[in-house]
Amino acid sequence: MCKVLAHAKRIEIIYLLKEGEKNVDQLAKTMGISRANTSQHLAILREQGVVCTRKDGLNVYYNICNPKLIKAYELMKEILLENLSELVTTSQEILEKENEDN
Repeated sequence: MCKVLAHAKRIEIIYLLKEGEKNVDQLAKTMGISRANTSQHLAILREQGVVCTRKDGLNVYYNICNPKLIKAYELMKEILLENLSELVTTSQEILEKENEDN
């Protein structure tokens, strides 16, 4: 799962698929990246069991395998944002102290 979260585009794919199934072309266009790059990210997500596929003629549609994954990602996102907020606050306090000392 860490490999899944290690790239912003994979997280973006997960959130796009939260809205409903999409094929590679739809995802690539929305994200502004190549079809090949999108396919590479989808392969990793598929290997990890995050996305499942449905074939319709020549098109392969991707969706989230387990909706509970979305809840898990939302929770992880909240934790990361809280940590980032604390980091920003601490950085501001340090800068203010340095300004006072100068």
